[in-house]
Amino acid sequence: MSERVVILGAGESGTGAALLAKQKGFEVFVSDQGPIKDKYKRELEMESIPFEENTHSQEKILNASFIIKSPGIPLKAEIIKKAKSQGISIIDELEFAFLYTTAKIVAITGTNGKTTTTLLIYHLMKEAGFNVALAGNVGFSMARQVAKEKFDWYVLEMSSFQLDGIKTFKPEIGVLLNITPDHLDRYEYLLDNYINSKFQLIQNMGPEQHFIYYVNDPIIEREVNRRTLIPKQVPVSLLPSSKAAIHFDGEKMNFQLKKNFRIAQSETTLKGPHNLINTMCAVAAVVIAGATVDSVTSSLKTFKNAPHRLESVATINGVEFVNDSKATNVDSVVYGLGSYNQPLIWIAGGIDKGNDYNIIKDEVKKKVKVLICLGKDNSKLKSAFGDVVDQMYETQSVTDLVHQALRVADAGDVVLLSPACASFDLFKNYEDRGDQFRKAVLDLKKEVEGQHV
Repeated sequence: MSERVVILGAGESGTGAALLAKQKGFEVFVSDQGPIKDKYKRELEMESIPFEENTHSQEKILNASFIIKSPGIPLKAEIIKKAKSQGISIIDELEFAFLYTTAKIVAITGTNGKTTTTLLIYHLMKEAGFNVALAGNVGFSMARQVAKEKFDWYVLEMSSFQLDGIKTFKPEIGVLLNITPDHLDRYEYLLDNYINSKFQLIQNMGPEQHFIYYVNDPIIEREVNRRTLIPKQVPVSLLPSSKAAIHFDGEKMNFQLKKNFRIAQSETTLKGPHNLINTMCAVAAVVIAGATVDSVTSSLKTFKNAPHRLESVATINGVEFVNDSKATNVDSVVYGLGSYNQPLIWIAGGIDKGNDYNIIKDEVKKKVKVLICLGKDNSKLKSAFGDVVDQMYETQSVTDLVHQALRVADAGDVVLLSPACASFDLFKNYEDRGDQFRKAVLDLKKEVEGQHV
């Protein structure tokens, strides 16, 4: 009799795991406490995989040989606690997929910058001719791809939630970008628990694997000094005086890897000091994996980042409009503000997640000439920046927002949507907010250009 696998959560991760489990001969059952999207239902039905939605039936779940859970389900969920009390093993989709592939893995984690770095590594490897797939928090699930195709490499964006569910998972190259407090409600409000989750990345790595990390991050620096690290360490630094093999000398990124070479940020498509870190980590990973320097330097010029991350939408009358809707916390806004030397019209607001705006007050004072609040309740923003910014406006209309921004901007200014807040007061999610902003900007551009005809 085949082993019974129960998959909790029927999104991309869970459905991918179900397809792989079915292919490997397991008896599979999928359970989702919410509704399942039609496209995933159709896939499960086509493969004759039984499922339930809007409930977790204990009698159908607690007889599992093991459970693969969605990263979004916390360990303190009732059904998880019951399964653990009965000794049922619980793993993540990435752990399950890892068991059925011989591909090498580049795994990227950190509080901020994961998606950009993951996409950049994938782009550089693909352009260098690697047989490589993109998975984890971006693209299709790794399990789905293991079931359907054969790749030599996977580039995985990994959240702390995904790292919590690994047991044997071992990347060939691990990248840790930064650690700042986040998702602490999942970690008993203890920062150390969140830190330990991030360091799960390297727990199974041996001396033949590589661990790339940003050494100037205070938490990472402390943890590296107090932990026993087995993989080869590849520190990355922004300090010109650094002895790190990869550092920024104030003018160019310096790499002392298989070959010594230098790259200026102007030779890449990414802006800001945070993207120097992302780029240095990405280039290090790809060169360690075997890409040539020539391939990497040429491909850096053709990289396009994901939408909503410092995405330049359009320039109207000399004013650049930038969509950074993904910046849903203050730490992300630090990167956005730091990416521009021009005067800024800053658009912020939404649902505040306990932000400490003191972190960015000095930068706002130096760069922001106008703050436009986009949200239902802007009281905290107004209180924090009322005596910092000369002009402040409020709106709940994206169309009104872009017209107002253009009115108060001068040629050479940048209008930066970098909200520091969640979007759910006025929008479905940060993508919806960014999409509406982009459309409004492009509509305004047509309107202005039409007036000039």
